[in-house]
Amino acid sequence: MPLPLVSDLPLKIALPAAAAAAAYLNARWALSHDIGLITSGLKMALKARVAERGDRLNLFYNLETQALSPATADNDFIVYNGRTWSFRETYLMALRYGAWFKNVRGVRQKDIVAIDFMNSSTFIFMTLGLWSIGAIPAFINYNLSGKPLTHSVRTSSAKLLIVDEEVRNCFPPEQLKTFASESFRDGKGPVEVVFHTPDIEAEVLGMEPAREEDKVRGGQAARDMALLIYTSGTTGLPKPAIVCWKKCWAASLFVGDWMKVGPSDRFFTCMPLYHSSAYIMGFATCLFNGATLVIGRKFSARTFMKEARENDATIIQYVGETLRYIMAVPPEIDATTGEDLDKKHNIRVAFGNGLRPDIWNRFKDRFNIPTICEFYAATEGTSGSWNQSSNDFSAGAIGRNGVLGNFILGRGSAIVDVDHETQEPWRDPKTGLCKKVPRGDPGELLFVIDANDPKANFQGYFQNNQATESKIVRDVLKKGDAYFRTGDMVRWDRDGRWFFSDRLGDTYRWKSENVSTNEVGEVLGSHAEVHEANVYGVALPNHDGRAGCAAIVFNQQVASGTSGPALEPSRATLDSLAAHTLQNLPRFAAPLFLRVATEMQSTGNNKQQKHVLRSEGVDPSLVSKNDRLYWLQGSTYVPFEPKDWAQVTGGQVRL
Repeated sequence: MPLPLVSDLPLKIALPAAAAAAAYLNARWALSHDIGLITSGLKMALKARVAERGDRLNLFYNLETQALSPATADNDFIVYNGRTWSFRETYLMALRYGAWFKNVRGVRQKDIVAIDFMNSSTFIFMTLGLWSIGAIPAFINYNLSGKPLTHSVRTSSAKLLIVDEEVRNCFPPEQLKTFASESFRDGKGPVEVVFHTPDIEAEVLGMEPAREEDKVRGGQAARDMALLIYTSGTTGLPKPAIVCWKKCWAASLFVGDWMKVGPSDRFFTCMPLYHSSAYIMGFATCLFNGATLVIGRKFSARTFMKEARENDATIIQYVGETLRYIMAVPPEIDATTGEDLDKKHNIRVAFGNGLRPDIWNRFKDRFNIPTICEFYAATEGTSGSWNQSSNDFSAGAIGRNGVLGNFILGRGSAIVDVDHETQEPWRDPKTGLCKKVPRGDPGELLFVIDANDPKANFQGYFQNNQATESKIVRDVLKKGDAYFRTGDMVRWDRDGRWFFSDRLGDTYRWKSENVSTNEVGEVLGSHAEVHEANVYGVALPNHDGRAGCAAIVFNQQVASGTSGPALEPSRATLDSLAAHTLQNLPRFAAPLFLRVATEMQSTGNNKQQKHVLRSEGVDPSLVSKNDRLYWLQGSTYVPFEPKDWAQVTGGQVRL
């Protein structure tokens, strides 16, 4: 008997049946999710192409459009320190800074100017001002001093450095003397250091807001440099990554469309503007979409949600362990009404990257934030992954896709097996080609680039061909192809979810097994007494491979608010942690050592640092006297003392 056609069924049956079938297919294949991603991508590509053809790639023109349009000119654009600037006011400030840079400081088209500034409205005005005269900003991490600071300024090639008065302490006389040397810029002369004092600000405000002719901003291609943003320098000195106009357009347009950012949104960030997350994903996204950017001076876990609430934020931004630190702050209750202030806000989205799975749902539940928008990307990278999550299915994932996304991602990326001894993609001895890992297994994520013209989508590092070439791998899946190396181990499961596994180089080998520091850290972080865990491998005398060590900050330490020596965890806590670890991890992956600390070492972007911890290892003479060392003996952790280290180094202990 043939099945009836839909037209033969009563509408009251057919329509719900069709809707149910469509909903099932959508859930099964993530069609709407993929269509949203693809649509956002196509819109972005089309608008960027139109801008390039019209010679309007410089983001100054986007500000000008908003500032001169009667519909948006008087809308709030920049909010900082209790003051608000409209698009029109921001435009005039940009013109004044442009005039100051040109007429007072002698900056010309295509000159690079270094900016060492904390978060502020001035940071935005200066960068827009430089773009207005066709110059290029280079963002210096304001936390740097000494050798890293010297290196960063030198590699920018800038002859002018503008410094926030608040970081003047990073510029002692010997540092200024170094910058003033005629040989500093490889024989091209000194760097002029200008501290942004109230007198300088008054000088800028007195400038006529004159607009330069279009020709000073013209002739730009999508691959041309818009600004320099430095890598974090966690494994060496920072490197200046070239951020091209195409990347500025692509990231901000895509994010704006993907999250449906509009004029009614207020985007709050206190992540450092010297990094791409806050500047491109935050500031530029607001610029393109007519939204308001609310700038926090510096991250404070204690005041973050209060600032977001008081500024009517609809979107908040996080990076790394930001939300973990916020979770450590006691709940905020109105003393008069008893109202839960943690849930009193207008936030619809928490947006960022690096949110750990053990924090994900706990943060959403506590603060009643419906959606997490997590992304994976790198400043110098060529692509990324995206996960807009409002349910448990994709919680903890750095990206996801369905059948349509599979087709596209399968052509533009590869996850390949890695030789952990050489830290290089594994190659078949016969063919010399790499090997894709099965779905669900960890491997290094690679993105396709044009083998004949890599700079079409990977501009690399400024004046550093060696570092640039180190990120390109060739002859991967076939002879003649080329890919960008992310340096990250990820898993792509059969449901289309992408999960971060580990940073290549962080994974260590112990007892002939590979151990993911990220996965071990997630297990430790889910223990009730652990505030934060940072896992790494340490070399031990007379032993092959690296043994696991976890730097841990316990909740009792955070609650105490004390510095100095780390508080000693109770025997019950140590026993419970050991039991939890051994229950959830194979014995070879359970950290052999604990380093109990008062606080975690992290970058200015709240990302964990491992290289110092790894270099100090578990040698008591190298480890900070404020930290406490323990090691796993049987089924619990006990103090690890200098006499124990002597036995390890003397070959008297086999682990």
